Amino acid sequence: MANGNGKDATLHQTILVEIEGRIMSGEWQPGFRLPFEVELAEHYGCSRMTVNKVMTQLAKAGLIERHRRAGSFVTKPRAQSAVLELHDIETEVKSLGLPYSYNLVSRKERRSNAEDRRLMELADATPMIELLAVHRAGGKPFCVEERRINAGVVPEATATDFTVSAPGGWLIAQVPWSAAENRIQAITASAEIARLLKQPRGTACLVVERRTWSHAGPVTFVRLTYPGDSHTLVARFTPEHR
Repeated sequence: MANGNGKDATLHQTILVEIEGRIMSGEWQPGFRLPFEVELAEHYGCSRMTVNKVMTQLAKAGLIERHRRAGSFVTKPRAQSAVLELHDIETEVKSLGLPYSYNLVSRKERRSNAEDRRLMELADATPMIELLAVHRAGGKPFCVEERRINAGVVPEATATDFTVSAPGGWLIAQVPWSAAENRIQAITASAEIARLLKQPRGTACLVVERRTWSHAGPVTFVRLTYPGDSHTLVARFTPEHR
């Protein structure tokens, strides 16, 4: 009996390492359906119970999703960002082990309008820079960024084209912010957002809207739109001590 258990344990580890390796290497891409447990048991010459234990362990590790009758699938990577932090999208993408790229779609310089004043709580008209960009993970659209920068507070932005570097990290380095506000909501993708994300129109999306201020006044408003199945927001709290 002891020898049998030892053999099962060794085979369990072999199957686990091989499947995990295929997922982590990218050989089995997100969404790929794994062979059924019966097929794996036959391939490795083991009991279905041994395979089931492996699949359970892979599911707990977040590498696969198991669906009754449909089978097991490699999970899509889900980025996590803290609700209360000013996260950097490039860092977010690289944390998934995926290559990051960024593309500026449009850049406009204009005077602030009524919507700018509402979104950014501007008291007076001011020069404004409006940006539209797409962030990519592994070559696929990850997030659409719609940003407005108050060039009256950040005049250096007028001399920056933002074609190489995304504005988020540039602003954090350029202007120390004194206050920030995040607003999170779920939406269905408009025709333009769906096109930029390469998703069907009406796809469920997660939107993070952020405003930041410095001591000189409102700095920026940004709307970040993610496909709803690829992003998770995380908040951590500690109990209040009285």
